[in-house]
Amino acid sequence: MDKKTFYGYVGNSEQVYGVRRVILDEGNARGIALYQVTTAGGLELDILPDTGLDIGHLRYKGININYMSKNGYDSPARFMPLAGQFDHYFPGGMLFTCGLLSAGPENTDKDGDGEFHPLHGHYHGNSAHNLAAYVDGENIIVAGEVKEAEQGKHNFSLKRKYIIPACGSELRIEDEVTNLTSAPVEYMMLYHMNFGWPMLSASSVLEMPEKRKVTPRTPYAEKGLSRQLEFCEPIDGEEEQVFFNEMESEPYVRLKNPELGLCAEVSWSIDTLPILAQWKNMKSGDYVLGLEPSSCYIMGRAKERTDGRMQTLEPFGSVKNTVCLKFSELSK
Repeated sequence: MDKKTFYGYVGNSEQVYGVRRVILDEGNARGIALYQVTTAGGLELDILPDTGLDIGHLRYKGININYMSKNGYDSPARFMPLAGQFDHYFPGGMLFTCGLLSAGPENTDKDGDGEFHPLHGHYHGNSAHNLAAYVDGENIIVAGEVKEAEQGKHNFSLKRKYIIPACGSELRIEDEVTNLTSAPVEYMMLYHMNFGWPMLSASSVLEMPEKRKVTPRTPYAEKGLSRQLEFCEPIDGEEEQVFFNEMESEPYVRLKNPELGLCAEVSWSIDTLPILAQWKNMKSGDYVLGLEPSSCYIMGRAKERTDGRMQTLEPFGSVKNTVCLKFSELSK
């Protein structure tokens, strides 16, 4: 629609799309900021600069898409990078970025830096700076920079940019991670995208390219391999299953819910994120599907290094990752 026609119907574009900054004033997230983004295509989402510019709630056409843990929104003040603490603060949300030194289980890297690394790393405890949020022509832009560093050791900069068509139902994440030291640094990164009810239900099905290598993480996951792409009703006490997928060419996965008539598609830069981890948790109260483009198999730094999968950023070198999330209605 051209501007003349558009502004014939509305006097203010915020009637149909826009972005605004909000400060939360209660609960465990009291005091944090978020950007509320709304598109004319039916997309509504919260982007959280105080926790790594990740995504919290996301709705499409008024229907909830993401999983939210029992903890709910949090703040950096609640982030405790100690053994056994992750489940006390993990909020879920549409996107929880993991890294940048470590992703996966908590571990002590005895063959590397010798440090303890908490489950899924330190990234989530960092607030973004150099923030910007605005409408630029046909797109809504939210951008900022997150720094993860340690005196005498690593110094990462992650510049993140969301590009969200103002009249569409999709978003594109463009990240550039830079090593700001004169020594090479090993890094790990995982885009933990979490789908929950009602988008995820027993009616949902998952689609992936047929040409892919699938590696179950545990014996129980191996038992469920034939039902990898299917879901069931919540089960009390059910054990989680994780599958690692390596696509031969097409990096995409689609979650479809025929009952709702909706489809969510995730795609990513396969050259920098060669693995798709699939977290399937049908446990009552923790009912979630994680679709997680990753640089590694998230088995801990020592394991990734031994298996030759650890990636390295050279001095002042950068890597660019792209992740896209697109929503549509299923044909009737």
